[in-house]
Amino acid sequence: MNNTGLWVSPTEFVHFAEPQRSPPLNRHIATRGRAQASDFGSHLPNPDPILKAQGKDIAVYRNLRSSALVGGNIRRRKAAVLSLERGLQRQDTANKVERFITDWLTDLDLDRIIRELLDAPLFGYQPIELLWRPVGRHWVPQDLLGKPAEWFFYDKNNALHFRAKDAGPDGEPCDPQRFVVARQDATYANPYGFPDLSMCFWPATFMKGGLKFWVQFTEKYGSPWVIGQHPRGATDGETELLLDSLEAMVQDAVAAIPDDASVQIIEAAGKAGSADVYRQLLEYCRSEINVAMLGQNQTTEKDTNHASATAGAEVTQDIRDGDAAIVASALNACIRHVVDLNFGPDVVAPRYALWQQEEIDKSLAQRDKALTESGVRFTNAYWQRTYNLQDGDLQQAPTRGDKPSFAETTQHRAPDQAALDQAINSLPAEPLDQLTENLANLMFMADTWGRLSTTADRED
Repeated sequence: MNNTGLWVSPTEFVHFAEPQRSPPLNRHIATRGRAQASDFGSHLPNPDPILKAQGKDIAVYRNLRSSALVGGNIRRRKAAVLSLERGLQRQDTANKVERFITDWLTDLDLDRIIRELLDAPLFGYQPIELLWRPVGRHWVPQDLLGKPAEWFFYDKNNALHFRAKDAGPDGEPCDPQRFVVARQDATYANPYGFPDLSMCFWPATFMKGGLKFWVQFTEKYGSPWVIGQHPRGATDGETELLLDSLEAMVQDAVAAIPDDASVQIIEAAGKAGSADVYRQLLEYCRSEINVAMLGQNQTTEKDTNHASATAGAEVTQDIRDGDAAIVASALNACIRHVVDLNFGPDVVAPRYALWQQEEIDKSLAQRDKALTESGVRFTNAYWQRTYNLQDGDLQQAPTRGDKPSFAETTQHRAPDQAALDQAINSLPAEPLDQLTENLANLMFMADTWGRLSTTADRED
């Protein structure tokens, strides 16, 4: 055994032949076995007011997804982003770098990764762990895995730490090449970002409690009251027997009662106003949740109209674009790490983007039309790349020397037209100003010729 080494502390000896190594790039760092859900004295507390008041971590927001309204809005937010077009924008990236990144992204489950990244707007921040693997002489992340946000915290220097059991109260610092964090509205004062679910906490809580009391109210006042009367001298046993008979009557509409007792059915009148109180509470909570998650409540309310629903949908698109920007930022950070490791930090990396195809095509079409009318001529390769056209969709533009062919032959054309065409074809190449002047003269001659021919026809 090689004992050559150095005592770096009274209890730690480092062998020269066995240098300390960091965890392999393809091994998980943040795992359930290593995670410790406890509070640390040196970490920066999440300033979220809901979490501070409850004395809990961000995991309290995960329970809100069981609500049908909150869970449905979450699916709607994520589906809106997943429906967008997405891909790389080359910019000034070299061909080999673009192909390398494209091949790497093709091997990833981007739909699942994007869904996990979209938890960032819900919880404020979403850590993503990169698991690297060698590919020939290069290294690429074989997967991007979203890890629970409550496993991580920020220190007073806004550095991300993992709550590892074996790392002590300070946690384990996260290697920037191993972890990328998607965040919403993160600042220096609040590196955890802003969670949209914090706006849904109290409305969802009150909605749940209001629904419980509404059900109790319905059970109590939704059915008519059955009142039984017995003689004053009845015993307790006779009273209990009458109550059992009334209970059976409510359930089965059949009861057996003594002949000296009476039964009266009374409707619960005047309670409709009390029921509306619970209904208004539930509608208010529902409206607050829709505003928090979708930016509007018009598309889900019963009294909406087409104009208000359309206006509400436009606000939702703004939130969708914000969510898409968070996803693109996190993926571009991963792409930057891949390019830095394999090609160098000075190499331009392609950008990942998400967009709505119809909006982009309309703006591009307007721009291309203006440029074309100004004299700009784009190549077929540009039209195919920009508008996703296939080979054979575009015809080769005629060269300057080519002459257009017409269906009419020279034999069927009027003599005057044939003479005019011959005169135009006989014109030599000349400067633009001279050509403009000659064309003006020819137009004047053609107009004069036409007038003279019309006069001659009338005289004949």
